[in-house]
Amino acid sequence: MAVAGETTLEYTPTWVVAAVCTVIVSISLGAERILHYAGKYLKKKDQKPLYEALLKIKEELMLLGFISLLLTVFQDTIAKICIPKRYSDDWLPCKKKKEDSSSSEESTSHFQTFYHFTSGGARRLLAEHSASPSYCAKRGKDPLLSTTALHHLHIFIFVLAVVHVIFCVLTIIFGGAKIRQWKHWEDAISKKEYDPEEVLKFTNVREHDFIKDRYRGVGKIGNLRGWVRSFFKQFYASVTRSDYVTMRMGFIMTHCRGNPKFNFHKYMIRALEADFKRVVGISWYLWIFVVVFLLLNVKGWHAYFWIAFIPFILLLLVGTKLEHVTTQLAHEVAEKHVAIEGDLVVRPSDDHFWFHRPQIVLFLIQIILFQNSFELAFFFWIWVQYGFDSCIMGQLGFIIPRLFIGAFVQFLCSYSTLPLYAIVAQMGSSFKRSIFEEHIQHGLVEWAHKAKLKTGFKKNANGPSQVGPKEVPPPAVQLAEVVKESAEEKGNVGEIHPATGSGGSK
Repeated sequence: MAVAGETTLEYTPTWVVAAVCTVIVSISLGAERILHYAGKYLKKKDQKPLYEALLKIKEELMLLGFISLLLTVFQDTIAKICIPKRYSDDWLPCKKKKEDSSSSEESTSHFQTFYHFTSGGARRLLAEHSASPSYCAKRGKDPLLSTTALHHLHIFIFVLAVVHVIFCVLTIIFGGAKIRQWKHWEDAISKKEYDPEEVLKFTNVREHDFIKDRYRGVGKIGNLRGWVRSFFKQFYASVTRSDYVTMRMGFIMTHCRGNPKFNFHKYMIRALEADFKRVVGISWYLWIFVVVFLLLNVKGWHAYFWIAFIPFILLLLVGTKLEHVTTQLAHEVAEKHVAIEGDLVVRPSDDHFWFHRPQIVLFLIQIILFQNSFELAFFFWIWVQYGFDSCIMGQLGFIIPRLFIGAFVQFLCSYSTLPLYAIVAQMGSSFKRSIFEEHIQHGLVEWAHKAKLKTGFKKNANGPSQVGPKEVPPPAVQLAEVVKESAEEKGNVGEIHPATGSGGSK
């Protein structure tokens, strides 16, 4: 049933319907083709982690499409849900203006501010229908959510997802560019001749650059100085050449001692690309954050201002912790040795990370990027939808700090925190499956599958009655099974715990 004055599809010229459909379908197909060819390009360049991240973006777009479908299909039903007026007068982002009885029939609840063009005419969004505000007004109630407010919410969800994806891509691009600057360090190390039998001179540990810059003595005072230094160092030269060389050597001596020429930089890039797939997704707990913020966005609470400090504080904590991990590695060596023979070797361990889980750092980075994207997306959406002078926008004294904090978080995360995470995350007790080239990963998975089938055939041939010691597969097969299990986990970064032996590839 159409509202009076509105033209239904029955009385709309066919050329108008056809033209509108052509434009919409063309834009949709164009976007789909762009994503398709982007995927083909990444596969051609053997960028599987980035290709999987692209698939994750497609999943998010599909989720947005489903949300859009639900909002469109159920808009009639939602608009017909009526609530008492006393409930619609509380928890408002803007204080209601007193209106006369004739205009009060068009009052709406949360997010019910109409967007006006310059001419002052009201903008009609989505299809108006019989369930207009007067439907509930006739019953002396207010609608749960008006059609206009529903459409504004619809747009905000879409803008949030798009801004989040764009910011994640920009972060990984700028952060990756910073990490690729370290490649000349890797090239310089690989050109050096390595002779394990060569007698090397002894070096005073505390004169080494990696130790000298971090060791502040033992005890509470030294520990406090270490934390203070870690806090400030994240703002400048978060990773130096001595840091890279030392942590690279510690990783190789722990996980692939037999391959001193291991390309650590290439492995680090592959691991970061694999992590990006998880960061770019909007998980269920992030949607909970959106719902909680929409609930707390009440007039006078300035929730939009205080929310900006969450990613800011988390980013400083993560950056400080990552720097402190390197400080702990330095203290560990300095407290145990006075002098060393040859290169300084640190010992990677999960004990240096929160709750012995390096994955927590990646989880916090995902929250930081999403909340910062949410803050900036909310600002631009309010600006475009309601105007800069909207009551939801708030006072200028709250707006400028929000924008400054958002820009600072984006810059620091790209320039310092993400590159720092890329190398320090490898200082855990385990290594990621990215240590193997793609074809080697597939080979290990296939080998593990065949070994498992072969073991099953042997058990069936011997019969269930035969009792004997349990057959344990070789360490390489165990490693391959872990690779297979890790590869099958969606959204998780696979890690491999070395068994008897370990190795890697260039």
